[in-house]
Amino acid sequence: MTSSQDPPQGDDPDARDDHWTQPSPLPRPPYRQQASDQVLSIVGLACAVVAVLFSPVLFGLAGIVLGIAGHTRDQPLGKWAAVSAGVGMIIGTVLSAVVEAMVS
Repeated sequence: MTSSQDPPQGDDPDARDDHWTQPSPLPRPPYRQQASDQVLSIVGLACAVVAVLFSPVLFGLAGIVLGIAGHTRDQPLGKWAAVSAGVGMIIGTVLSAVVEAMVS
């Protein structure tokens, strides 16, 4: 037997508290890019390293272009790839000029 003072059962809309709200969902952790998401920047960094020893103008410019393309796609390493490719191109050019002067 139920008394008149028992709480209502089921989904009675009148029985719900209007002041109760569901808690907000937890905030999402920030998205971290994986290495596979930064292919342009990684190849740009590789071009920067190669530009120091082999064909600095070709690999340096390729690294700069790839770094800028990666930076425009919001890849964190893009800016650093472009800067390091430029520095690698300058160092490679100076190094080749010094080696050429020593050989001649």
